[in-house]
Amino acid sequence: MEAVFKTDVGRVRAHNEDDGAFAVNEKGQMLVLVADGMGGHQAGDVASQMTKELLLKKWLDAAAFEKPVDAEAWLGESIRGINKELYDHSQNHSDCQGMGTTIVAAVCTEEFVTVGHVGDSRIYLKNGDLFRQLTDDHSLVGELVKSGQISEEEAMFHPRRNVVLRALGTETEVKIDLETVEWDNGSSLLLCTDGLTDKVQSNEIEHHMNAGLSLHETADELIRLANERGGEDNVTIAIVQLVPPAEGGAPS
Repeated sequence: MEAVFKTDVGRVRAHNEDDGAFAVNEKGQMLVLVADGMGGHQAGDVASQMTKELLLKKWLDAAAFEKPVDAEAWLGESIRGINKELYDHSQNHSDCQGMGTTIVAAVCTEEFVTVGHVGDSRIYLKNGDLFRQLTDDHSLVGELVKSGQISEEEAMFHPRRNVVLRALGTETEVKIDLETVEWDNGSSLLLCTDGLTDKVQSNEIEHHMNAGLSLHETADELIRLANERGGEDNVTIAIVQLVPPAEGGAPS
């Protein structure tokens, strides 16, 4: 497996509330995550950074996964635990009250990918000629798109496009979407915050994923495009590609 993680503050905001990372266990399985923090003076930074650090720690302590059911159980339990830690932190620190974060995370093995998500950050899968969004946006405009009331393009300009219906850390309990899919050699997974998808449509992301660029070049091009169109938000992207062992090696 090869991977890249890139984050950019954008052209308007003074600081970056996004975070994320990828990490490989001794079996060559990879965890990748992206988080988009929100709320209060720099509290978004705290929420996304805590989420990254807590999930990476849980990953390093976890055993390798042989079955999707085990990966789903671990990912769901881990995210629920992080939700409680974020909520407790916000209750005990006045400067962090009301903080929260989205999360998209994936456990990537040679045979399958297990994804979990809360909020309006997204995961896309490119598998052969198939390119699809694996996640549903937990947002007001996401619900409007799903019900057919507005188009994806209209959602990008909707005045309430930043209203998130689910987030980590804002309530004592959180509902997590979990799914496992198969992937083949050459398949890629893209995780991103809404700093990308508010500016770049899914078909444009697909075009760049199919352009034959390296993972680093693809991420750079997508970030450049989001910034070129205004860059009002932080933009964060992680891409993982399943490559044959002979072509692989250490993540790039």
